Amino acid sequence: MNDQTTVVAQLAESLAGDATAERAEKEKQYLKSDLRFIGASVPTVRRVARTFVADRPALTVEDLKGLVEALWNTHTHELRSVGIAVLELRSDLLRNSDVGSLKGLIDRSTTWAHVDWLAIKVVGALATRIPAVETDMDEWSADTNFWVRRSALLASHDRLAAGQGDFERFERRAVPMLQEREFFIRKAIGWVLRSTCKKTPLRTIGFVERHAAEMSALTFREATRALEPSQQQRLQRLRAKNR
Repeated sequence: MNDQTTVVAQLAESLAGDATAERAEKEKQYLKSDLRFIGASVPTVRRVARTFVADRPALTVEDLKGLVEALWNTHTHELRSVGIAVLELRSDLLRNSDVGSLKGLIDRSTTWAHVDWLAIKVVGALATRIPAVETDMDEWSADTNFWVRRSALLASHDRLAAGQGDFERFERRAVPMLQEREFFIRKAIGWVLRSTCKKTPLRTIGFVERHAAEMSALTFREATRALEPSQQQRLQRLRAKNR
């Protein structure tokens, strides 16, 4: 690959095509972020990433990791987003030994917009392809950084939403976090349970039946949102009875 500085500059130029100062300010305020914003749209970010990948069929994992590190060091939201999009497109290059690098990116992330994308589409894809990564996710679930703990939960999202995945393992990760006060943890547990409900509602119902008394109002509301009203009411009564 060409010099990383040159590549980053080229990507920034590509992103600037449809960028507006208004969008940059709006996104910065919405995400409450201290990163710099170019003002490029998400479709533009994805297009730039697709073009980059298509132009480099011989990309190596070392090239990939070097690029993402360089993009992270810009402290620019959209450039980091391009890095994640490229990781998603070429997650096939990643190995079990790259989990530490992904954790490093999450450790240095300060916004759900990057954490969730990395967790679901990059870490989750890696865990699907290499089941041994699940052991790392078990460790992440007890990490001191709540973004890493959130990632351990969300890495299972797509598989559970598809009616697959190891729900019992997700439950073992989630239960110790049920009484956390951190909004992003409470929301993540409920989100995964709500998505799980679409294909395998009995999994979600069983979880809520077992842990209704421990769940925050936010987690309970998110988890049961997609259930039939009669099921919601029954579980609400169960939660009230056991609290």
